[in-house]
Amino acid sequence: MVSPGPWGKGENGRGEVSVPHWSGLVLPGQPPLHTRTCTPAPQPQPILTEPAPRTMRLLLPLLLLLLRAWAVPGDLGERAPLSATAPQLDEEEKYSAHMPVHLRCDACMVVAYQMWQHLAKAEAKLHTPDSRGQQVLSELVYTDVLDRSCSQTWKDYGVQEVNQVKRLTGPGLSKGPEPGISVMITGGPWPTRLSVTCFHYLGEFGEDQIYEAHRQGRAALEVLLCGGPRGACSKEAPGTRTEL
Repeated sequence: MVSPGPWGKGENGRGEVSVPHWSGLVLPGQPPLHTRTCTPAPQPQPILTEPAPRTMRLLLPLLLLLLRAWAVPGDLGERAPLSATAPQLDEEEKYSAHMPVHLRCDACMVVAYQMWQHLAKAEAKLHTPDSRGQQVLSELVYTDVLDRSCSQTWKDYGVQEVNQVKRLTGPGLSKGPEPGISVMITGGPWPTRLSVTCFHYLGEFGEDQIYEAHRQGRAALEVLLCGGPRGACSKEAPGTRTEL
């Protein structure tokens, strides 16, 4: 038990000693001392008024590399700047409901590729091969697959101009000469035109004949759809064929 000290009783009536939070000595009869911590005011940070020379030295080589990337080698080490502009479409390319004549070969190759790819993916999902050990789709399945190949969005395809020649571009088309910088126009009438072209070939040749050609390989399917003396990729003008 603590007996009352010279400072009297505490609030609870018992003898208590009130010691302020101070590391020094507390004398009887003196009020408690309070300490205050003084925090120095923050010093203002120096403001750079000139760019750091080291930073400028590092940025200069990067700028030179970027400038070189926008040039192509010419005669005797000379370099000519590259420019990229969107293809200038004519009236047929802008407003025709059908695929323009000069792009029908590209469109046919795109359709053949998409049909072949969709059928090949469906075959890869089969777990039961036929008697020859091959994965063969039923008529109901390949009919549905071909319909879906024509109903897709065709969002990965568009038209591009290379060396003043306009071509379709996208998966399944062979890579021709390309500039360092090019602009491709997608959307607009092109997805609808490709879908119409796809359904045209589906109706012209039929699902059975298309799947039979697919079983012989992608090249055979391309020959069926695009080859022949009056095919879209033949040397003869396809203008006399049914509008695609």
